[in-house]
Amino acid sequence: MTISISNDIKIGPGQPLLLIGGPCVIESEEVVRTTVERLKEITSRLGIPYVFKASFDKANRTSLASYRGPGLEKGLDLLSRIRDEFEVPVISDIHEPNQAKAAGEVLDIIQIPAFLSRQTDLLAAAAATGKPISIKKGQFLSPWDMENAVNKVRQSGNDKVILTERGIMYGYNNLVVDMRALPVMRGLGCPVIYDATHSVQLPGGAGGSSGGQREFIPPLTRAAVAAGIDGLFMEIHPKPEEALCDGPNSMPLDEVEDLLVILKRIHEVVNA
Repeated sequence: MTISISNDIKIGPGQPLLLIGGPCVIESEEVVRTTVERLKEITSRLGIPYVFKASFDKANRTSLASYRGPGLEKGLDLLSRIRDEFEVPVISDIHEPNQAKAAGEVLDIIQIPAFLSRQTDLLAAAAATGKPISIKKGQFLSPWDMENAVNKVRQSGNDKVILTERGIMYGYNNLVVDMRALPVMRGLGCPVIYDATHSVQLPGGAGGSSGGQREFIPPLTRAAVAAGIDGLFMEIHPKPEEALCDGPNSMPLDEVEDLLVILKRIHEVVNA
């Protein structure tokens, strides 16, 4: 199934590989602008459709003291301005049903966090906005279990469902990606996105925060694109070592272009 994200961007079989990218959370307007400006320039030059991502609130941080973001009102205001100024679609995640309506007035895609992928009221509220809904597969779910989440959205009157793979729990503080999940979820009639940076996260691995192994982003993304996906999700930061959220598993902004060149070639070969 092909889904329209904006007037000129679609995701699905036969479409160009979509990139969803940006900092994990809205830290400052400067970080947001630096990131979106550079990514818009790169993707425009490479002919890769692009959606800007940043969370207005990260409600599932490891520690109560962890930075969560500016909140719903301020976050959506900035995302709206970025959307208009840079002419890029925007995506962010919601955690509560009462956030859906406001988010739907700004966002081009509404994202459902992995830990909340089974939450019926949240999925129904997101569906009611009429926007494309990207559901991250829970770290505790099999790929075929996602059919139930997909049906909750479809039966709520919205058939624009995208599924995102971000790995499953593998022992303590570790994730692993089963590449078989990608074609299985595609078989549910949904475009599939591979979340390259959360897949290398070490949840809670740094004690009071999550760790990560960003050195594995390139090989895993190459494998996922070769397996067959419709889009790529990456948390991207100008200075990951200074990021306020998910720095250890974020992709450095200055390394993105070289990787995208390779991934675009693989996607074109797979879909030739």
